[in-house]
Amino acid sequence: MHVMIVGAAGKIGRKLTARLAEAIVPDLSAPGAASALAALKPDMIIHLAAIAKTPLRRRKPALDHTCSTVFPFVEHGCIQQSSRLLNMPQHHSAIAHAAYHDLTRALRDEAASDLRGTPTRVQRGDRVYWYDSYRVGNEVRKHYIGEDTPELAARIARHDQDRAPAEQRRRDRARLVRLLRAEGYMGLDPSTGSLMAALSGAGVFRLGGTVVGTHAFRLYEGELNLRLGLNHAAQTDDLDIASFHRLSLALEDAAAPPVQQVLAEFSFAPVPSLEQGRTWRWRQTAGNALVEFLTPAFGDEGLRDLPALGVQAQALHYLNYLIAEPIPAAIPYRSGVLVQIPRPERFAIHKLIVADRRRDGDRLKSAKDRAQAETLIAALAGDRPDDLAEALEDARARGPRWRERIDASLAKLPASAALLAGL
Repeated sequence: MHVMIVGAAGKIGRKLTARLAEAIVPDLSAPGAASALAALKPDMIIHLAAIAKTPLRRRKPALDHTCSTVFPFVEHGCIQQSSRLLNMPQHHSAIAHAAYHDLTRALRDEAASDLRGTPTRVQRGDRVYWYDSYRVGNEVRKHYIGEDTPELAARIARHDQDRAPAEQRRRDRARLVRLLRAEGYMGLDPSTGSLMAALSGAGVFRLGGTVVGTHAFRLYEGELNLRLGLNHAAQTDDLDIASFHRLSLALEDAAAPPVQQVLAEFSFAPVPSLEQGRTWRWRQTAGNALVEFLTPAFGDEGLRDLPALGVQAQALHYLNYLIAEPIPAAIPYRSGVLVQIPRPERFAIHKLIVADRRRDGDRLKSAKDRAQAETLIAALAGDRPDDLAEALEDARARGPRWRERIDASLAKLPASAALLAGL
């Protein structure tokens, strides 16, 4: 197999070419060099020069020159072919990226400062959590805020400082949302957006719920400043929320109003499961929307209780890797909705695993899994290569079955495999 690598002078390119059995490094500016490379008719083209923070539209003249000199033999044109092979990331403006992080920061500040009583630290085992302690009659109640981190502690310490009125803060966040929508960020339809806002208001994500699946993938648009198209993240009717069973037990707090009540208000009804009287899936009676609750499996896969959310969840293998150390994310809906999603590097590697794990009847979903992994790997290899390498190393160290599934998916994604090999 002949592989042509263009733009290999950077860190990734040098590492990648160093691992090849034979590498030819010509000067493309030399007379006849481009024609000689084109005559080789490589089976795959990796255009590493496209992995950059600079938006593709700003690099287009140089890329067009490369297309006209190096790739005349590509039947459908250089940009289309190399984009297909590498799934080259494109980006929003730097202003939009800053607006997204401003929105996320404002939502986190709002969550940490909306206190009824006194913030207190509570240690449970080897972990420390923050609670809002307040009195109702003779009873002291505790409202979970989050796991103790220096960042959260700093936010709580600022909660009593002079701030703008609540209505002004809401308007400021709405202005950021309008900016993101004008930039072309993917939003949510009113039905899904209002459901997410209601679940967030009930405390689902504060209590450990993590959005996974395509809805999480769409939110990497803001985290990684990616410009996603419909082929990357078409709207899905399924909403998947995952949480650790043990965390749900340890928090000693619960969603309010209860999650089942929130879902019922949006016309969701429980879908019967094989275990009588228990369910982990809720379907909207007036449409096709489906909400599923998931939890990591440590042993057999089955149904587990999530006391903090008041629902049951389907236990799945490999999920503990995905939802470890989740990150906050802002949904550009109304004045913003705060949720949490998996780390993008873990999401990418997990998609390689589940793509191979799916049964033959789920080939379309497997293809979608690989496409999402390919997109994130291309973006992270240029922007966060160390994070991506660490996530891959972690997954491979978990056992031979993990390595087999990752390798099986990468065999179908040669460009992604080459990028990972060059980390």
